[in-house]
Amino acid sequence: MSDLNERDEKPEAASRSEFGKSTRRTFLSRLGMASLLATTGPAITTLGQRSEKVEQGLSAESKDAIPVTLRVNGKKYDLRIDPRTTLLDCLREHLHLTGSKKGCDHGQCGACTVHINGRRVNSCLCFAAMYQGDEITTVEGLGQPENLHPMQAAFVSHDAYQCGYCTSGQIMSAVALLKEPCGSEDAEVKECMSGNICRCGAYQNIVAAIQSVRQNAKPQKAG
Repeated sequence: MSDLNERDEKPEAASRSEFGKSTRRTFLSRLGMASLLATTGPAITTLGQRSEKVEQGLSAESKDAIPVTLRVNGKKYDLRIDPRTTLLDCLREHLHLTGSKKGCDHGQCGACTVHINGRRVNSCLCFAAMYQGDEITTVEGLGQPENLHPMQAAFVSHDAYQCGYCTSGQIMSAVALLKEPCGSEDAEVKECMSGNICRCGAYQNIVAAIQSVRQNAKPQKAG
């Protein structure tokens, strides 16, 4: 009888002895849960603050908006925008003309190049409200897939792009270059195009495309 009682008491004693002990696995899981609870509160607070700031920004923008009339690619647009809106953001966010790209947003890469009254400018450095009454042209206004501008067609035929992100800015600068004083040598073309950066390194093909259009645009000498 005594042996039987001892056997019956051992499991209960064992369970009591194990109670309160923590294995490495349970310790790590509890530690992870504690860390999660500690970081969740600040994260939720931060998200709430961000959403509040966005709402405040939107209300401020609508409050300070001014009427602006722009002429883009031959069309007239009546807008209400924040006076601090850049021409690039206006084209992309308000007119949904996304051909002009936002690269550096500091006027250093040329991906945002557009024409204003025929001259190339970096639209990320311009306030849209400053160009009321001017003729603004984006890459969408140069040509269409079924009727490409000669420079667009030359970029295709000479494979003058890789990722394509800088291509619209390169083409806009190249078209403006056709009317600018630029020498005939490749080195001079590179100098005139130095404001446009191609991170893929397709410069040689870009120059070849520009030179092909320039040569075709020259009048042929009588034989």
